[in-house]
Amino acid sequence: RYYNERGKNLSGEMKFIEVRAMSEIKRILVPIDGSEISERAVQQAVNLAKANNAVIDFLYVANITGVMSGQQMTANVFLPELVLDAATKTGDAILERTMSKLPAGVAANTHCEAGNPSTVILEFAGDLNSDLIIMGTRGLGAIKGMLLGSVSQNIIERAKCPVMVVK
Repeated sequence: RYYNERGKNLSGEMKFIEVRAMSEIKRILVPIDGSEISERAVQQAVNLAKANNAVIDFLYVANITGVMSGQQMTANVFLPELVLDAATKTGDAILERTMSKLPAGVAANTHCEAGNPSTVILEFAGDLNSDLIIMGTRGLGAIKGMLLGSVSQNIIERAKCPVMVVK
């Protein structure tokens, strides 16, 4: 264990951080949405994957959360099949475009899902035993102007592996 740069967290308490050796990074999860910021996250993942011979898992999550009558909608059953098809086709196109830009020798997989982005990303990270999540500060969500998007903030707080946030 190592101290962070100042040895303390924001509340002034001593805080230890676990530092994972780069050679231990073998699986990188990269949630993407087609935004410029997510493309920067892809580039960081490619650089780390090349340096560590790691596999990248690109994940597109069609955000099906919304507000209906004041309650959050999180199940596919609320959406018509046509809406889900359109969302996954968009995701497939973004994933295909990302894969077409990968340099030779970088191993990668693609995954397209629908659901609450934070929940799906965290589940995938656990299921894939990801060593690192690399994501943008915020993506193409409707709410702009926040310093850190709600999805990335949620992932930082709840992920069981290290998270790199790219801006």
